[in-house]
Amino acid sequence: MSLIDTFFNPEVIASSLPALLRGFLNTLLLGIMSIVIGIAVGLAISLVRLYAPKPLRWLAIGYTDIFRALPVLVVLILIYYALPFLGIRLSSWASAVTAFAIIMSAYSAEVFRSGIESIPKGQFEAAQALGLPFMLTLRKVVLPQAIRVVIPPMTSNCVSMFKDTSLASTVALPELLKEATNAQSLYASPSPLIGAALVYLIFLWPMVRVVSLLERRFKDEKAR
Repeated sequence: MSLIDTFFNPEVIASSLPALLRGFLNTLLLGIMSIVIGIAVGLAISLVRLYAPKPLRWLAIGYTDIFRALPVLVVLILIYYALPFLGIRLSSWASAVTAFAIIMSAYSAEVFRSGIESIPKGQFEAAQALGLPFMLTLRKVVLPQAIRVVIPPMTSNCVSMFKDTSLASTVALPELLKEATNAQSLYASPSPLIGAALVYLIFLWPMVRVVSLLERRFKDEKAR
């Protein structure tokens, strides 16, 4: 058999396409849920790390350091396979969303922290001089400026998170890679895996380009 027939068999890819699209929808849903929860929790953790009393700051630092150091697969396996020994049983979906959201929140917290710290302290001082409360200053003055700074790295983190969802196949969640693996076994051909790779490429390549454009735009604005 030729390379095309083995890895790029159009008939096999076409036959496995419904399963791949079904897996892609699960991947999309899993990624969006994890990202939304992770960003919200990450923002809260970054504010705790920056402005909370010292004991809570140390907890926030420990959280971000530990979960940025641990591989996603390890966290996923601990949640799905280890928690039942403590009497906590989560479904494949709940385990995957929890694991990915934890990792996303740790990286998001660090991105938000650097973004907030990039805002000149004079912004806080000016707001205080106007008599604005601290939380209002954060919400109306600091965070809108910080969000513009964090968009490029946060978008990059989102791309990585969508790719990491392929690890959910280890807990039998029928995401894109799991469906492609099942199709590979069914058709005795690696072509469905190539089909899954093409789906990832079509979906994520525009996001990668957006990251590059945002980074270039931000650099140009800073240079002015």
